[in-house]
Amino acid sequence: MTYTTLLYEKKEGIGVVTLNRPDKLNALNSTVYNELYNVFESIENDPEVRVAVLTGAGEKAFGAGSDVAEMQNMGPLEIQKFMATIRKTSDFIYALTKPTIAAIHGYALGGGCELSMCCDLRIASEKARFGQPEINLGLIPGAGGTQRLTRLIGAAKAKEMIYLGDMIDAATALNLGLVNKVVPPEKLMEEAMEWAKKLAGKSGPILAMAKMAINTGIDTDMASGLNMETKCNALCFATEDRKEGMDAFLEKRKAVFKNR
Repeated sequence: MTYTTLLYEKKEGIGVVTLNRPDKLNALNSTVYNELYNVFESIENDPEVRVAVLTGAGEKAFGAGSDVAEMQNMGPLEIQKFMATIRKTSDFIYALTKPTIAAIHGYALGGGCELSMCCDLRIASEKARFGQPEINLGLIPGAGGTQRLTRLIGAAKAKEMIYLGDMIDAATALNLGLVNKVVPPEKLMEEAMEWAKKLAGKSGPILAMAKMAINTGIDTDMASGLNMETKCNALCFATEDRKEGMDAFLEKRKAVFKNR
């Protein structure tokens, strides 16, 4: 499929999705969100793809937020429809059964920051800058910022970012737990692909069980989360990969997982 706002390529079991509006700092409009949904749906259904990496074209931004020019003249009903599109896409990426990595350079602001938080792991360039500046436009975050950011870095720091609307640098984002790793700009995609290759060598069904247990547990009480963990752990024993992993351990060799 041909995309107008994205680039997509597959290599070595990794699907690389690139936001491709560098002249607009990869601002997110309706077309971008619809195409993101389509490409991640294809990744979910493609047995050749084991891991997805999301990044942005150009050197200035991963994603500088939602496209204000598109939103400026929207009324309440139109913005509600736009937000429904964002929610559908964001939730789909967040719940993807395959691991996702955001490789972030430059600005990750507003919707761009929120999009990165839909991914499982985030690697940032030293030059990355994060923020939820919606308050400066007379808005609040509408693509998950008040919820996912709070769960990642805690209520106090999330309120600080959302209330003040200021940007933070990559080192601060790492300290807060917003990103997993910070690397020199020239190493960003290399590091992201290295992590992706490691994940591609794991068992897809087992990674999916781990993701389900973690994501479900975040939004429930401890007892319910532990019950989900137990169920997901038991389901691992229905896979060939679980047997291969244990056999390899006992035989002192590297496991060769077959994704089943």
